[in-house]
Amino acid sequence: MNAYAYARFSSDQQREESIDAQLRAIRDYANRNGIVLLHEYVDEARSATTDKRPAFQQMFSDLRGVDAVIVHKLDRFSRDRYDSAFYKRELRKHGVKLISVLEPLDDSPESVILESVLEGMAEYYSKNLARETIKGLKETAYQCRHTGGLPPLGYDVQDGRYVVNPVEAETVRTIFDMYASGKKYSEILTVLDVKKTKWGLPFSNTSLNSILRNEKYIGVYTFGKQSRKFHNSHRESDDVIRIPNGIPRIISDETWVLCQDRLNAKKHNPANTAKRIFILSGKLVCDCGTTMQGASSVNTKGAYRYYRCRNCGQTISADLVEKDIIKRVTRHLRFTHADAEKIQRKLERERKKIMNDPEKINELRSVQRRIQNLLDAIQQGMYHPQMKTDLDDLMSLEQKLKDEIALPDIPSVDMIEKFLQAVSELSKRPPEEEKQIINKVVEKIKKDGTQFEIEFRLSLVAGERNRPKTKYVIIV
Repeated sequence: MNAYAYARFSSDQQREESIDAQLRAIRDYANRNGIVLLHEYVDEARSATTDKRPAFQQMFSDLRGVDAVIVHKLDRFSRDRYDSAFYKRELRKHGVKLISVLEPLDDSPESVILESVLEGMAEYYSKNLARETIKGLKETAYQCRHTGGLPPLGYDVQDGRYVVNPVEAETVRTIFDMYASGKKYSEILTVLDVKKTKWGLPFSNTSLNSILRNEKYIGVYTFGKQSRKFHNSHRESDDVIRIPNGIPRIISDETWVLCQDRLNAKKHNPANTAKRIFILSGKLVCDCGTTMQGASSVNTKGAYRYYRCRNCGQTISADLVEKDIIKRVTRHLRFTHADAEKIQRKLERERKKIMNDPEKINELRSVQRRIQNLLDAIQQGMYHPQMKTDLDDLMSLEQKLKDEIALPDIPSVDMIEKFLQAVSELSKRPPEEEKQIINKVVEKIKKDGTQFEIEFRLSLVAGERNRPKTKYVIIV
């Protein structure tokens, strides 16, 4: 029997000796079983969760005059169930067996089950490893050490720690000093005309803003998701590790404060109110049947916000229609304690109905059977490119059905009353909360000339109380 040997290790954290150990075990196996190894294929620092491995692909291009492919363990071949099924099918199409040195399997039903379990465990290991990698990066971050990637302008990395790059640091100080003294971005860009960013690109408004918002320049080590909310409102996200005096500073606190005050003042300038949330977005429907979109413009009186139909071009003042709709919604939706109790009872009935719905359970089982049938068909050689799309769709549907059946606990009457109280005080809420509540209680708002018809979603929940569609005249 002639065979190829395939070995792989996934990252720089694994030693190259692991490749030698794999190949040594494969050679010993071949010698014991009278197998001739025609070639050895090796992928270094390549993950088995993807098939984009040069030696792996080359091996499949060379499948001629060979009876088997030998790996040390099945997870060296693939840790993705779909890829594993697909490439095993390719081997069978060429009459080639896949042999694992440490996991001797035959064609018995028991071996088929064992192989599926081993592949599932390999896929779990890969996903769990990604989670553990994040934990390792966080531990590195708590030590204020560099976690990878390109350091910001003004810094280099030596022995895993940030150090100041004197030349680049002068550029950073120029940017902060000019902005703190009242210079515009355009004036700063003119001075930086011959200089480049860390990426070797010309400076831009975006890169200036990124530098002026980066707390590393005042010595604060940060790691994790840098949300806009965190940067602009100085509230810390749960995903962010933030350690003062964790790295060398380049900018003084006084300069930093001046720049942040100016940036925040610019953000709250009336000319920038176009960025405000449009709370009726996705709900307001034009006379012609097209959903209207929020837009804005600036004139001599300041910013003007409006909703515009992209089909017929009609516009309506956003401030006017939002204020009136909020008033109508809060006036129309008035609930008592008894209503909250009715809502909870109805939610509980709906929850039990879904959890005990035989149709949902049967549909889930049917989807799971179809997934398994597709995987079986791929392994048996009946492959078509559409199968990959079908498999992805079925797995998404499987997860959706599982989520529907495993519904969360029903909220208490107190929690429901708090939400209803929020509806009654809608006009006192920030725009973000106004939009969230409108999305929950309103299905759509249809414009008909100067009339607006509001369809409420909450009636579907309350059930016992009739809340019909309502029409209001708004002078526009």
